[in-house]
Amino acid sequence: MKTQLDHVVVLAHTLEQGVQWCEATLGITPAPGGEHSQYGSHNRLFKMATPANPFAYLEIIAIDPQAKAPAQGRRWFDMDDAALQAAVAIEPRLVHWVANTDDIQAARIALKTQGLDRGPAVHAKRHTRKGVLHWQITVRDDGQRLFQGALPSLIQWGKADDADPMRLHPRNTLPRSGVSFQSLSISHPSADKLATAYAALGLEGVALQTGPANLTLELRTPKGMVTLQSGGI
Repeated sequence: MKTQLDHVVVLAHTLEQGVQWCEATLGITPAPGGEHSQYGSHNRLFKMATPANPFAYLEIIAIDPQAKAPAQGRRWFDMDDAALQAAVAIEPRLVHWVANTDDIQAARIALKTQGLDRGPAVHAKRHTRKGVLHWQITVRDDGQRLFQGALPSLIQWGKADDADPMRLHPRNTLPRSGVSFQSLSISHPSADKLATAYAALGLEGVALQTGPANLTLELRTPKGMVTLQSGGI
């Protein structure tokens, strides 16, 4: 089982607000994304890959006002949480991260052995200008991120019969952005439990320490070095 950083998630009150924030804060306009009909959301994306983190991209996501609310359960990434909605109504915020695995079922079981239920692996897809993206992602019925976003959701790209499941990974469909990932560090009161979970997944390269809940993302951008934080929301 190979597991590594795939992307980070910034939640915005509206997608328009998210684009404006990205332009003002990072100095770039994010690329078009798509709609997620099963969760009533839509997104914009930009690549931030480096040799050490070849899959890395940033997702700006918001509730799609034109979409129906999910028929069952709640939206992913705690998007229905009142405190989170109040925070992003002021400004978009880093809220979560997602880890790429080549065996999502094995990764789910690895977490369950630690008493952590990351949720079932849900099949999803969306259209891009280069083809259809297919993936599986763990989503709990209650939509919770867990550990204030510090425990990653798990994602596996491609379909079971794909000869090259990573061919249509967003890293291959997104243009160069001028932004590069530098580091992701996490502080949490339950850092020991998170460290055990990361080890069970084989995750490396994410700094973890005991302290107030917070995700810190360092980016090199056209505006210089920029730090994004979750603030424990």
